[in-house]
Amino acid sequence: MRDVVITGLGLVSSAGEGVEAHLDALRPGFSPRLDTERFAPYAIHPAAALDLDRQIPKKIDQRQMEPWQRLGVYAAGLALDAAKAKQDAALKDRMQMFVAAGRGERDNSFDERTLSGVLQASEPGRFLNERLLSDLRPTLSLAQLTNLVAGNISIVHGVAGAPLTFMGEEQSGVDALRIAHARIASDQTDIALVGGSANAERADVLMVCAAGGFLWSGPFVSVWDRPARGGGFILGSGAAFLVLEARARADARGVKPLAAVAGVAAERTRRQPGDVDASLQRLWRAIGAGSEAAVVSGATGVKGVTDEERAVLAELAPRAPVYATGDVVGHTMEAQAPFSVALAAALIAAGEAREAVATSVGHWRGEGMVRLTAVRS
Repeated sequence: MRDVVITGLGLVSSAGEGVEAHLDALRPGFSPRLDTERFAPYAIHPAAALDLDRQIPKKIDQRQMEPWQRLGVYAAGLALDAAKAKQDAALKDRMQMFVAAGRGERDNSFDERTLSGVLQASEPGRFLNERLLSDLRPTLSLAQLTNLVAGNISIVHGVAGAPLTFMGEEQSGVDALRIAHARIASDQTDIALVGGSANAERADVLMVCAAGGFLWSGPFVSVWDRPARGGGFILGSGAAFLVLEARARADARGVKPLAAVAGVAAERTRRQPGDVDASLQRLWRAIGAGSEAAVVSGATGVKGVTDEERAVLAELAPRAPVYATGDVVGHTMEAQAPFSVALAAALIAAGEAREAVATSVGHWRGEGMVRLTAVRS
Protein backbone atom coordinates (compact mmCIF):
# COMPACT_ATOMS: atom_id res chain seq x y z
CA MET A 1 0.00 0.00 0.00
CA ARG A 2 1.34 3.42 -0.95
CA ASP A 3 1.79 6.29 1.49
CA VAL A 4 -1.00 8.86 1.25
CA VAL A 5 -0.45 12.48 2.24
CA ILE A 6 -2.47 15.69 2.44
CA THR A 7 -1.04 18.50 0.33
CA GLY A 8 -3.83 21.08 0.37
CA LEU A 9 -6.54 22.34 2.71
CA GLY A 10 -9.49 24.64 1.98
CA LEU A 11 -11.67 25.79 4.87
CA VAL A 12 -14.62 28.17 5.05
CA SER A 13 -16.94 28.51 8.05
CA SER A 14 -18.24 30.88 10.69
CA ALA A 15 -14.67 30.96 12.03
CA GLY A 16 -13.49 32.59 8.81
CA GLU A 17 -11.58 31.56 5.71
CA GLY A 18 -8.38 29.57 5.49
CA VAL A 19 -6.21 27.44 7.74
CA GLU A 20 -4.87 30.20 10.02
CA ALA A 21 -8.34 31.45 10.94
CA HIS A 22 -9.37 27.93 11.93
CA LEU A 23 -6.19 27.24 13.89
CA ASP A 24 -6.88 30.44 15.84
CA ALA A 25 -10.39 29.13 16.54
CA LEU A 26 -8.94 26.01 18.20
CA ARG A 27 -7.01 28.05 20.72
CA PRO A 28 -8.25 29.18 24.16
CA GLY A 29 -10.31 32.35 24.22
CA PHE A 30 -12.08 31.80 20.89
CA SER A 31 -15.72 32.90 20.86
CA PRO A 32 -17.81 31.13 18.21
CA ARG A 33 -19.82 33.30 15.86
CA LEU A 34 -23.55 32.70 16.19
CA ASP A 35 -26.78 34.02 14.74
CA THR A 36 -29.43 33.65 17.44
CA GLU A 37 -32.11 35.82 15.82
CA ARG A 38 -33.11 34.54 12.39
CA PHE A 39 -34.25 31.08 13.43
CA ALA A 40 -35.00 31.60 17.12
CA PRO A 41 -35.16 29.70 19.41
CA TYR A 42 -32.44 27.87 17.46
CA ALA A 43 -29.03 29.37 16.73
CA ILE A 44 -26.80 28.72 13.72
CA HIS A 45 -23.14 29.29 12.91
CA PRO A 46 -23.37 31.38 9.70
CA ALA A 47 -20.54 31.28 7.18
CA ALA A 48 -18.21 34.26 7.11
CA ALA A 49 -18.62 36.72 4.24
CA LEU A 50 -16.53 35.72 1.22
CA ASP A 51 -15.16 37.59 -1.76
CA LEU A 52 -16.51 35.01 -4.20
CA ASP A 53 -14.64 36.56 -7.13
CA ARG A 54 -11.40 35.16 -5.73
CA GLN A 55 -12.41 31.54 -6.35
CA ILE A 56 -15.51 31.81 -8.58
CA PRO A 57 -14.52 34.58 -11.01
CA LYS A 58 -17.56 34.45 -13.32
CA LYS A 59 -20.68 36.16 -12.01
CA ILE A 60 -22.90 33.85 -14.04
CA ASP A 61 -21.41 30.86 -12.18
CA GLN A 62 -21.99 32.55 -8.83
CA ARG A 63 -25.62 33.36 -9.66
CA GLN A 64 -26.58 29.85 -10.75
CA MET A 65 -25.21 28.24 -7.58
CA GLU A 66 -27.02 27.96 -4.28
CA PRO A 67 -25.15 28.76 -1.01
CA TRP A 68 -23.99 25.20 -0.29
CA GLN A 69 -22.53 24.99 -3.81
CA ARG A 70 -20.74 28.34 -3.57
CA LEU A 71 -19.21 27.35 -0.22
CA GLY A 72 -18.02 24.02 -1.60
CA VAL A 73 -16.56 25.47 -4.81
CA TYR A 74 -14.81 28.22 -2.87
CA ALA A 75 -13.23 25.84 -0.35
CA ALA A 76 -12.21 23.46 -3.14
CA GLY A 77 -10.41 26.34 -4.84
CA LEU A 78 -8.53 27.14 -1.64
CA ALA A 79 -7.43 23.50 -1.34
CA LEU A 80 -6.23 23.40 -4.94
CA ASP A 81 -4.27 26.62 -4.44
CA ALA A 82 -2.64 25.28 -1.29
CA ALA A 83 -1.65 22.07 -3.09
CA LYS A 84 -0.18 24.08 -5.99
CA ALA A 85 -2.53 22.29 -8.35
CA LYS A 86 -4.80 25.11 -9.53
CA GLN A 87 -2.68 25.99 -12.57
CA ASP A 88 -1.71 22.42 -13.51
CA ALA A 89 -4.31 21.43 -16.12
CA ALA A 90 -2.72 18.03 -16.78
CA LEU A 91 -2.81 17.16 -13.09
CA LYS A 92 -6.46 18.25 -12.75
CA ASP A 93 -7.40 16.19 -15.79
CA ARG A 94 -6.73 13.01 -13.81
CA MET A 95 -7.58 14.32 -10.34
CA GLN A 96 -10.51 12.33 -8.96
CA MET A 97 -13.16 14.01 -6.85
CA PHE A 98 -15.04 12.73 -3.78
CA VAL A 99 -17.74 15.10 -2.54
CA ALA A 100 -20.12 14.71 0.41
CA ALA A 101 -23.06 17.09 0.65
CA GLY A 102 -26.76 17.15 1.40
CA ARG A 103 -29.62 18.13 -0.83
CA GLY A 104 -29.99 21.62 -2.19
CA GLU A 105 -32.34 24.42 -1.37
CA ARG A 106 -36.11 24.11 -1.09
CA ASP A 107 -38.54 26.63 -2.58
CA ASN A 108 -39.88 27.68 0.82
CA SER A 109 -42.59 29.98 -0.54
CA PHE A 110 -43.96 27.13 -2.68
CA ASP A 111 -43.86 24.75 0.30
CA GLU A 112 -45.75 27.22 2.50
CA ARG A 113 -48.42 27.95 -0.12
CA THR A 114 -48.94 24.27 -0.84
CA LEU A 115 -49.16 23.18 2.79
CA SER A 116 -51.61 25.97 3.58
CA GLY A 117 -53.71 25.13 0.53
CA VAL A 118 -53.85 21.41 1.30
CA LEU A 119 -55.36 22.17 4.70
CA GLN A 120 -58.18 24.17 3.08
CA ALA A 121 -58.75 22.13 -0.09
CA SER A 122 -61.92 20.05 -0.43
CA GLU A 123 -59.90 17.50 -2.44
CA PRO A 124 -56.37 17.59 -0.94
CA GLY A 125 -54.93 14.94 -3.26
CA ARG A 126 -56.12 16.67 -6.40
CA PHE A 127 -54.99 20.06 -5.12
CA LEU A 128 -51.50 18.72 -4.37
CA ASN A 129 -51.13 17.11 -7.80
CA GLU A 130 -52.20 20.31 -9.54
CA ARG A 131 -49.74 22.43 -7.56
CA LEU A 132 -46.86 20.04 -8.16
CA LEU A 133 -47.54 20.05 -11.90
CA SER A 134 -48.07 23.77 -12.32
CA ASP A 135 -46.07 25.60 -9.63
CA LEU A 136 -43.02 23.46 -8.88
CA ARG A 137 -39.86 24.77 -10.53
CA PRO A 138 -38.63 22.28 -13.16
CA THR A 139 -35.08 22.72 -11.85
CA LEU A 140 -35.92 22.01 -8.19
CA SER A 141 -35.21 18.28 -8.32
CA LEU A 142 -32.00 18.88 -10.27
CA ALA A 143 -30.89 21.55 -7.80
CA GLN A 144 -31.15 19.04 -4.97
CA LEU A 145 -28.50 16.74 -6.37
CA THR A 146 -25.20 16.50 -4.54
CA ASN A 147 -23.64 16.02 -7.97
CA LEU A 148 -24.03 19.75 -8.62
CA VAL A 149 -21.34 20.57 -6.05
CA ALA A 150 -18.92 18.28 -7.86
CA GLY A 151 -20.14 19.52 -11.23
CA ASN A 152 -19.55 23.15 -10.35
CA ILE A 153 -16.09 22.38 -8.97
CA SER A 154 -15.32 20.75 -12.30
CA ILE A 155 -16.70 23.70 -14.28
CA VAL A 156 -15.05 26.43 -12.24
CA HIS A 157 -11.73 24.79 -11.34
CA GLY A 158 -11.28 22.28 -14.16
CA VAL A 159 -11.05 19.15 -12.03
CA ALA A 160 -11.87 16.56 -14.68
CA GLY A 161 -11.12 13.17 -13.13
CA ALA A 162 -13.82 10.70 -12.19
CA PRO A 163 -16.20 12.19 -9.58
CA LEU A 164 -17.95 10.26 -6.83
CA THR A 165 -20.59 11.96 -4.68
CA PHE A 166 -22.00 10.91 -1.33
CA MET A 167 -25.16 11.66 0.63
CA GLY A 168 -26.15 10.38 4.05
CA GLU A 169 -25.36 12.95 6.73
CA GLU A 170 -22.13 12.52 8.73
CA GLN A 171 -21.21 9.11 7.37
CA SER A 172 -21.07 10.37 3.80
CA GLY A 173 -18.05 12.50 4.66
CA VAL A 174 -16.33 9.54 6.30
CA ASP A 175 -16.91 7.38 3.23
CA ALA A 176 -15.63 10.08 0.86
CA LEU A 177 -12.35 10.15 2.80
CA ARG A 178 -12.18 6.38 3.23
CA ILE A 179 -12.66 5.56 -0.45
CA ALA A 180 -10.36 8.32 -1.69
CA HIS A 181 -7.63 7.11 0.65
CA ALA A 182 -8.12 3.48 -0.41
CA ARG A 183 -7.92 4.30 -4.11
CA ILE A 184 -4.68 6.24 -3.72
CA ALA A 185 -3.11 3.71 -1.34
CA SER A 186 -3.92 0.84 -3.71
CA ASP A 187 -2.50 2.66 -6.76
CA GLN A 188 -5.86 3.19 -8.49
CA THR A 189 -5.19 6.92 -8.68
CA ASP A 190 -2.48 9.38 -7.66
CA ILE A 191 -4.41 12.40 -6.43
CA ALA A 192 -7.91 13.29 -5.27
CA LEU A 193 -9.92 16.28 -4.12
CA VAL A 194 -12.08 15.30 -1.15
CA GLY A 195 -14.52 17.29 0.96
CA GLY A 196 -18.00 18.44 1.78
CA SER A 197 -20.18 21.50 2.21
CA ALA A 198 -23.29 22.47 4.14
CA ASN A 199 -25.66 25.41 4.42
CA ALA A 200 -27.27 25.73 7.85
CA GLU A 201 -29.21 28.87 7.00
CA ARG A 202 -32.29 26.97 5.84
CA ALA A 203 -35.63 26.81 7.59
CA ASP A 204 -36.43 23.40 6.07
CA VAL A 205 -33.28 21.74 7.43
CA LEU A 206 -33.77 23.28 10.86
CA MET A 207 -37.38 22.11 10.87
CA VAL A 208 -36.40 18.51 10.12
CA CYS A 209 -33.68 18.46 12.78
CA ALA A 210 -35.95 20.12 15.35
CA ALA A 211 -38.71 17.61 14.63
CA GLY A 212 -36.26 14.82 15.39
CA GLY A 213 -35.30 16.45 18.69
CA PHE A 214 -31.69 16.99 17.63
CA LEU A 215 -31.30 20.79 17.85
CA TRP A 216 -29.82 22.67 20.80
CA SER A 217 -31.95 25.66 21.80
CA GLY A 218 -30.29 27.01 24.95
CA PRO A 219 -27.42 29.46 25.42
CA PHE A 220 -24.18 28.36 23.81
CA VAL A 221 -22.21 25.73 25.72
CA SER A 222 -19.61 23.24 24.54
CA VAL A 223 -20.87 20.11 22.80
CA TRP A 224 -19.46 18.11 25.73
CA ASP A 225 -21.69 19.93 28.21
CA ARG A 226 -24.94 19.69 26.26
CA PRO A 227 -25.96 16.07 26.96
CA ALA A 228 -26.44 16.83 30.67
CA ARG A 229 -28.95 19.52 29.66
CA GLY A 230 -30.88 17.50 27.10
CA GLY A 231 -28.35 17.45 24.27
CA GLY A 232 -28.41 18.73 20.71
CA PHE A 233 -26.32 20.38 18.02
CA ILE A 234 -26.08 23.83 16.46
CA LEU A 235 -25.92 23.64 12.69
CA GLY A 236 -23.10 25.42 10.88
CA SER A 237 -22.59 26.67 7.34
CA GLY A 238 -19.24 25.91 5.76
CA ALA A 239 -17.10 23.70 3.59
CA ALA A 240 -13.89 21.75 4.00
CA PHE A 241 -11.84 20.27 1.16
CA LEU A 242 -8.55 18.41 1.15
CA VAL A 243 -6.16 17.32 -1.57
CA LEU A 244 -5.04 13.73 -0.92
CA GLU A 245 -2.06 12.53 -2.87
CA ALA A 246 0.36 9.64 -3.16
CA ARG A 247 3.56 10.60 -1.37
CA ALA A 248 5.61 9.78 -4.46
CA ARG A 249 3.45 12.08 -6.60
CA ALA A 250 3.76 14.95 -4.10
CA ASP A 251 7.56 14.50 -3.97
CA ALA A 252 7.75 14.48 -7.77
CA ARG A 253 5.78 17.73 -7.91
CA GLY A 254 7.98 19.32 -5.25
CA VAL A 255 5.02 19.90 -2.92
CA LYS A 256 5.57 19.63 0.83
CA PRO A 257 2.93 17.42 2.48
CA LEU A 258 1.04 18.79 5.46
CA ALA A 259 0.31 15.43 7.10
CA ALA A 260 0.21 11.72 6.30
CA VAL A 261 -3.02 9.72 6.35
CA ALA A 262 -2.07 6.67 8.40
CA GLY A 263 -5.47 5.00 8.61
CA VAL A 264 -9.19 5.39 7.93
CA ALA A 265 -11.89 3.14 9.37
CA ALA A 266 -15.67 3.20 9.60
CA GLU A 267 -18.55 1.22 11.07
CA ARG A 268 -22.29 1.41 11.44
CA THR A 269 -23.87 0.13 14.65
CA ARG A 270 -27.44 -0.30 15.80
CA ARG A 271 -26.89 2.43 18.40
CA GLN A 272 -27.95 0.42 21.40
CA PRO A 273 -26.43 1.68 24.67
CA GLY A 274 -22.72 0.90 24.60
CA ASP A 275 -22.52 0.46 20.82
CA VAL A 276 -20.66 3.73 20.20
CA ASP A 277 -18.25 2.96 23.03
CA ALA A 278 -17.43 -0.47 21.56
CA SER A 279 -17.24 0.86 18.01
CA LEU A 280 -14.79 3.64 18.86
CA GLN A 281 -12.63 1.17 20.78
CA ARG A 282 -12.47 -1.05 17.67
CA LEU A 283 -11.80 1.86 15.31
CA TRP A 284 -9.01 3.22 17.52
CA ARG A 285 -7.26 -0.16 17.39
CA ALA A 286 -7.91 -0.57 13.66
CA ILE A 287 -6.11 2.66 12.75
CA GLY A 288 -3.29 2.07 15.23
CA ALA A 289 -3.74 5.29 17.19
CA GLY A 290 -1.56 5.99 20.22
CA SER A 291 -2.57 7.32 23.61
CA GLU A 292 -0.72 10.60 23.00
CA ALA A 293 -2.57 11.45 19.78
CA ALA A 294 -4.39 14.78 19.73
CA VAL A 295 -8.09 14.32 19.03
CA VAL A 296 -10.30 16.45 16.80
CA SER A 297 -13.79 15.21 17.53
CA GLY A 298 -16.85 15.69 15.39
CA ALA A 299 -19.06 15.17 18.47
CA THR A 300 -22.52 16.56 17.88
CA GLY A 301 -23.66 17.19 21.45
CA VAL A 302 -26.57 14.76 21.06
CA LYS A 303 -27.31 12.95 24.30
CA GLY A 304 -26.08 9.38 24.68
CA VAL A 305 -23.62 9.07 21.81
CA THR A 306 -21.68 12.18 22.89
CA ASP A 307 -21.43 10.85 26.45
CA GLU A 308 -20.07 7.54 25.19
CA GLU A 309 -17.51 9.21 22.93
CA ARG A 310 -16.29 11.45 25.74
CA ALA A 311 -15.81 8.46 28.04
CA VAL A 312 -13.93 6.49 25.38
CA LEU A 313 -11.58 9.38 24.58
CA ALA A 314 -10.86 9.87 28.29
CA GLU A 315 -9.84 6.21 28.43
CA LEU A 316 -7.89 5.94 25.17
CA ALA A 317 -6.18 9.36 25.15
CA PRO A 318 -6.26 10.52 28.78
CA ARG A 319 -3.50 13.12 28.47
CA ALA A 320 -4.07 14.24 24.89
CA PRO A 321 -5.74 17.53 23.91
CA VAL A 322 -9.29 17.10 22.61
CA TYR A 323 -10.83 19.66 20.23
CA ALA A 324 -14.50 19.69 19.27
CA THR A 325 -15.24 20.74 15.69
CA GLY A 326 -18.82 21.56 16.69
CA ASP A 327 -17.58 24.22 19.10
CA VAL A 328 -15.60 25.92 16.33
CA VAL A 329 -17.73 25.75 13.17
CA GLY A 330 -20.98 24.18 14.36
CA HIS A 331 -22.32 20.88 13.12
CA THR A 332 -21.93 20.64 9.35
CA MET A 333 -23.53 17.22 8.78
CA GLU A 334 -21.93 15.82 5.58
CA ALA A 335 -18.89 18.09 5.96
CA GLN A 336 -18.32 17.10 9.61
CA ALA A 337 -15.62 14.48 8.94
CA PRO A 338 -13.73 16.54 6.29
CA PHE A 339 -13.69 19.49 8.71
CA SER A 340 -12.32 17.38 11.57
CA VAL A 341 -9.65 15.80 9.37
CA ALA A 342 -8.67 19.17 7.93
CA LEU A 343 -8.31 20.68 11.41
CA ALA A 344 -6.23 17.69 12.52
CA ALA A 345 -3.97 18.13 9.47
CA ALA A 346 -3.64 21.84 10.23
CA LEU A 347 -2.49 21.07 13.78
CA ILE A 348 0.16 18.68 12.49
CA ALA A 349 1.33 21.06 9.77
CA ALA A 350 1.66 23.83 12.37
CA GLY A 351 3.81 21.59 14.56
CA GLU A 352 1.22 21.48 17.34
CA ALA A 353 0.83 17.69 17.12
CA ARG A 354 2.85 14.75 15.82
CA GLU A 355 -0.17 12.48 15.62
CA ALA A 356 -3.86 13.31 15.51
CA VAL A 357 -7.11 11.37 15.33
CA ALA A 358 -10.29 12.79 13.83
CA THR A 359 -13.52 11.17 14.96
CA SER A 360 -16.95 11.21 13.37
CA VAL A 361 -19.95 9.94 15.29
CA GLY A 362 -23.21 10.64 13.51
CA HIS A 363 -26.16 12.06 15.40
CA TRP A 364 -28.21 9.08 14.22
CA ARG A 365 -26.03 6.39 12.63
CA GLY A 366 -22.44 5.82 11.55
CA GLU A 367 -19.04 5.97 13.22
CA GLY A 368 -15.69 6.78 11.63
CA MET A 369 -12.11 7.59 12.54
CA VAL A 370 -9.06 8.92 10.66
CA ARG A 371 -5.48 8.89 11.95
CA LEU A 372 -2.96 11.45 10.73
CA THR A 373 0.75 11.66 11.46
CA ALA A 374 3.60 14.04 10.76
CA VAL A 375 5.29 13.25 7.46
CA ARG A 376 8.57 11.38 7.69
CA SER A 377 11.56 13.06 6.05
